[in-house]
Amino acid sequence: QVQLMESGGGSVQVGGSLTLSCKVSGGTIMTYSMAWFRQTPGKEREGIAGLGYVGNSMYADSVRGRFTISRDNAQNTLLLQMNSLQPEDMAMYYCAAEPRVLQSTLLQSSEYDSWGPGTQVNVSS
Repeated sequence: QVQLMESGGGSVQVGGSLTLSCKVSGGTIMTYSMAWFRQTPGKEREGIAGLGYVGNSMYADSVRGRFTISRDNAQNTLLLQMNSLQPEDMAMYYCAAEPRVLQSTLLQSSEYDSWGPGTQVNVSS
């Protein structure tokens, strides 16, 4: 398993933007399928953006067109650019990694064994 550490969370006003980072250590990001999940108290963890090891991406309907997942191979870091943030985007955000995940299951939490501790995103009006 690789080790993951998220950063970049914080507080932003409605309509604002944030970029989350997930630093990967103990492995090479290019050999892993990775994804971003989010969770609010009392709710299940929701997969919102996934990136296959070959570079294919997938988004949940709730974020498609506003969020962009990418990776910086040189920095071994997964990124999530979040634009037009809304109150419903407020959550704890987690990154996850697994050597190979099928495209159809990129956003399923059960596919991943490596997780970061999370970073909180707050959105206020």
